[in-house]
Amino acid sequence: MNKHILPGLATLSIIALTVTACGTADPTADAAGTGEATQKVSVGVTPIAINAPIFLGKEKGFFDEVGIDLNIQTSVGGAAAIPAVVSGSYHFADSNPISLMIAREKGLDIKFVTADGAPTKISGTDTSGVVVPSDSPIQSAADLAGKTVAVNTLANIGDTTIRHLVEEDGGDQTAIKFVEVAFPDAEAAISNKQVDAAWVVEPFLTKAVKNGARVVSYNFVDFDPNLAIDGYFATGDMIRNEPELVEKFQSAINKSMEYAEANPEEVRDIVGTYTAIDAELREEMILNSFPTTFDRDSMQKLGEAALKYGTLTQAPDLDELLP
Repeated sequence: MNKHILPGLATLSIIALTVTACGTADPTADAAGTGEATQKVSVGVTPIAINAPIFLGKEKGFFDEVGIDLNIQTSVGGAAAIPAVVSGSYHFADSNPISLMIAREKGLDIKFVTADGAPTKISGTDTSGVVVPSDSPIQSAADLAGKTVAVNTLANIGDTTIRHLVEEDGGDQTAIKFVEVAFPDAEAAISNKQVDAAWVVEPFLTKAVKNGARVVSYNFVDFDPNLAIDGYFATGDMIRNEPELVEKFQSAINKSMEYAEANPEEVRDIVGTYTAIDAELREEMILNSFPTTFDRDSMQKLGEAALKYGTLTQAPDLDELLP
């Protein structure tokens, strides 16, 4: 069977609302012998498995082909990347949709330019799940009501999707106590009984299951199998003032994602070049699907859930958020 993460938004500095957006990409000499100027482009990327396509595309020369000299900068996630994009440190960066919805609600002019990763679309397996100890009495999403559940960031995509699934399963989502625990520490937190359950993503999900944990809900694929859970974004100024560069980036990253979708073993290999995941775990971990577009219905559903559960205070404008 073909096996197929996401920090939330930290408090944004008021300075980020007033700094200039990313300036023109620096031109250099020649783009792969075409006579066209190459543009140096910095992209903030969280070094996790879902972002394998951009590393693979760089290795395969897809960015060189369109005249982009790609400089991948390690980011700790969308929350940190958003101020970096707004301030001009990055031209583009990756983020989950909730973080961008929150940022736009705070007045930041940012927008997705392409999707990046989605669930497996296969019921009963995914790259994201809520795990419990093997002997836990928790058997379903509804059973999470009244329990302490670890998520990597409060009021973001993890707890929003979990609240929805608990309520859908007949449980009281208001009775869940969410606490912040980083993904690498989540397995120990459930083993030590610090929490009753924990949300984890790959490769931590496969590792936890191998060590005896049990999945009670695959929160992304169960929420909506068509939900794009990550994407690359830029400032509105960048999109308006440098449309040709944005189109080149879209072309290269979309080609990278199509290649990754068709070549899962190369995805596993490239992950080993920018993470510390060993070969055995890379071979066993579940891989995301890699769509090049956002499914609007699932994004609408996510925005409505975020509003309902207090993650947002107003419904997101998808026309302003999506490409």
